[in-house]
Amino acid sequence: MREVTFQVTSGQVFGFLGPNGAGKTTAMNIIAGLIEFDSGTVTIDGMDLRRNRSGLRGVVGYLPESPAFYGYMTAREYLLFIGDVSGLTPAANRARADELLDTVGLTEAGRRRIGGYSRGMKQRLGMAAAIYNRPRLLLLDEPTSALDPQGRLDVITLVARMRDAGMTVFLSTHILADVERVCDSVAIIKDGVVVAADSMARLRERYIQPVVDIVFDRALESVPAEITSASHVDRAALDGDRLSVFMRDLEPGKRELLHALASLDAGVASYSVRQPSLEDIFVRLVNSR
Repeated sequence: MREVTFQVTSGQVFGFLGPNGAGKTTAMNIIAGLIEFDSGTVTIDGMDLRRNRSGLRGVVGYLPESPAFYGYMTAREYLLFIGDVSGLTPAANRARADELLDTVGLTEAGRRRIGGYSRGMKQRLGMAAAIYNRPRLLLLDEPTSALDPQGRLDVITLVARMRDAGMTVFLSTHILADVERVCDSVAIIKDGVVVAADSMARLRERYIQPVVDIVFDRALESVPAEITSASHVDRAALDGDRLSVFMRDLEPGKRELLHALASLDAGVASYSVRQPSLEDIFVRLVNSR
């Protein structure tokens, strides 16, 4: 990793995006204090990680991508075990375990063995374990990967609730729809380099490009030269019979585009204009560096 610089605002959900192998998990392990780093500085709540590693243990909670549990335990027993290790009094420990089982929606399942839990239930239990000691920063590494749509929604809803309760959440993921749903700011990393870091609003302003989506009556082999040569067209992406045209200037570009389409031998089934999604911005940044 190199050139990795970003700042996470307290009380926000910060999305950390990148292709597989880009360095997301390595960065999270460094922030969590699990691995050493050769150079640079990690500062959390004004404390330098190198100098205050022990002091930060209660400040940071971490949920790895594939959390491990004792399958023979119930969820409540597992949380009580964490509280025992953390030094909570028995009464405070029982209250905290029951509070968090309710928070993550596992009250009814709390006395069932974890070995029989679904992947989504285990992720929610992992989140309860990660916030057991009330950390100020919660690190989540791909918490919705391999979950079905309902499981993803449950986890993202929990993330939003934690943000609303004042916790700072650092969310590493490759599922861009989850980021658009819950994140306030994002950083995009590629090959160990952060290529963009900003609020969602400013990122859209900076990289905004209107997109014209065209569906043809048949699949095309390549993007027509009549379209790529248009002066107001920045680039185009073809997927079978679907073409996305990214415009430099929409109004004059539409006139150029309609003229180009009229000269093609392929018929147009539909034509629509939209603003770019986070996925459009992500693909542009990752492919342009």
